[in-house]
This record gives sequence, structure tokens and C-alpha cells, in this order.
Amino acid sequence: MNFFRPLSSSFKRSPTIVPIEFSTSFKGTDNDPVVDIENPFSKEKAQCILCKAKIVPDYKNVQLLSQFQSPYTGRIYGRHITGLCKYQQEKVEKEILKAQSAGLMPSYLKDPQFFKDPKLFDPEKPLRPHRFE
Repeated sequence: MNFFRPLSSSFKRSPTIVPIEFSTSFKGTDNDPVVDIENPFSKEKAQCILCKAKIVPDYKNVQLLSQFQSPYTGRIYGRHITGLCKYQQEKVEKEILKAQSAGLMPSYLKDPQFFKDPKLFDPEKPLRPHRFE
């Protein structure tokens, strides 16, 4: 028995397939003005507190610098807690050390006169979670 038969003419391919052409140009668009609008879905650029308010940290501004220091241990809060950019965080750290070495700020605790100052951030809820949560 011969299981293989030659293909009949009904199984052969169709001779040619005609591609459909699509046009992307519309009639009458040559005279329309081009309107350049801002992207309504773009997010606002995230800025740190000091960059947004254009505040330059200074070692003589002890009240501002004490906001970035723990009231119990005197340690400087990290970026994940303060929300500062890398540049401002380094600047704040340098200015705190400078103020401490000049004797304007205590190094082991926060000055009690600044305890009731408004908080710039919440140290209990850091922006980025850490391993102690």
C-alpha cells in the first residue's frame, strides 16, 4: 500500500498574496499648527527638604542642624530617615561635626532647648525601611 500520495491541485498554494498598504498621513494636517504641551502624566521631580527651600546648611545654624540629630543618642540620622539628597546629607554631616568641634552643639545628646521645634521628618517612619523595623 502506498500511503504517500502526490498533492492534488486543490492543496497547492495560492499564487500571490497582495499586501495591504496603510497610510499614516491624514488629509489636511499640513496646515494644522503643532502644539507643544507638557506631559500631563509626568511625575514631579523629587527634591529634598533643603533643596526645595534652597537652604544652605551652616555650622552656626545650630537649630537647623539639631533637627538631623537624634535627641537621645546624638547620632546623625541617615538619608533613609531624613529624605535628604546625597549632596545635602554630606553637607549637613560636615556642618554638624564642625559645629560640635566649635563647641556650638553637644555631641552626645540634642540640646534640650530644641526639643519642641517642629519636626522636618518623622524618624519613626523612615522613607526607606531598614533592618530594625
